Amino acid sequence: MATRRHHRIVIIGAGSAGVSVAARLRRAGERDVAVLDPSLRHHYQPLWTLVGGGRAPLEESVRPQDSVMPRGVRWIRRAARAVDPEAREVALDDGGAVSYDQLVVCPGIQLDWDRVPGLEAGLGEDGLSSNYLARTAPATWRFIRRTRSGTAVFGMPSGAIKCGGAPQKIAYLAADYWREQGLLGRIDVHLVLPGAAVFGVPEFARVLEGVIRRYGIHVHYGSEVTEVRPEAREVTVTDLGTGSTTALPYDMAHLVPPQSAPDWIKRGPLAASGDPAGYVEVDRHTLRHVRYPDVWALGDAASSPNAKTGAAVRKQAPVVVENVLAALNGREPTASYGGYSSCPLTTARNKMLLAEFDYSGRPAPSIPVIDTVRERTDMWHLKRRGLPFLYWNLMLRGLA
Repeated sequence: MATRRHHRIVIIGAGSAGVSVAARLRRAGERDVAVLDPSLRHHYQPLWTLVGGGRAPLEESVRPQDSVMPRGVRWIRRAARAVDPEAREVALDDGGAVSYDQLVVCPGIQLDWDRVPGLEAGLGEDGLSSNYLARTAPATWRFIRRTRSGTAVFGMPSGAIKCGGAPQKIAYLAADYWREQGLLGRIDVHLVLPGAAVFGVPEFARVLEGVIRRYGIHVHYGSEVTEVRPEAREVTVTDLGTGSTTALPYDMAHLVPPQSAPDWIKRGPLAASGDPAGYVEVDRHTLRHVRYPDVWALGDAASSPNAKTGAAVRKQAPVVVENVLAALNGREPTASYGGYSSCPLTTARNKMLLAEFDYSGRPAPSIPVIDTVRERTDMWHLKRRGLPFLYWNLMLRGLA
């Protein structure tokens, strides 16, 4: 039977953003909150880099969705397929619809595997993997262990992606493992990056350049992997400036697909006009839709120009909740998001660089006294134990 309901607040997506917002709304006393999401599992995706690097088990990254859904929230186990902001209605995959007074859109980001010919078909076999899927992250570690010589290729696509540091973090974890095994001198490590620098904030870029020198990694700046030929174990690297291409063989490769908003958002009225990635067009500070005042967005599907990380969601969620509550009470939104994001960059198997920054493009450290503009072992323990604890026990409960 098709779903037909009305709720005061409807949230699309039960990832980190949707669950955090729902929990905060419940703590604020909101009694009519619904979350739309068909998934029965909730994933802590930042751990997948450590799974691929052999530093964490996959099972630690997943829990049943009903174990993290806030009490008192109506969980509708259907997928959104369209939004009609004029009618204040969300169309569902069962042919039904849910209407709303206020809508929070946070369905996450879409992995566009088909934009790199050959990539998806070869995943998990013959040395080709990606930590961006739970099922293939363990294969990354298997291929790293099996590689004793030859060429390793690590690639990042152009455009915004979730956890923008992940494509290079796994390169450092792999290179450090090979160093420990006495194999690094026998392996030609390549890192393909679309930008002119290894990281957008100069203070952190300088540290990472030192890491790259330490491991002897060959970086292809301003370039992208545009095709994979798994049967030949070869990728095509395209120079984004000149359009010239180079065939690069690999014994193992970790590649990341281009990413965008879900197709149903791209096709609908919430997307920014002319944006091929199709993100929900919001004010970068209030996170309110620029044309539909009853619609809000946060997380990876929002157009705000911050790095797409869980740390950004943690700062966005209280802003969205405060502003949604203001709108429901007839007030103008005043809470403001400053673009904070954080990228915990694993630079070795026991060291991490905690890159924190905001819309200013400068470091924005949140931990007093500690110098985070360098590799640190204590930050490694934060990544491995502290952040997962904060995620499961505080962030998803609306407490952090």
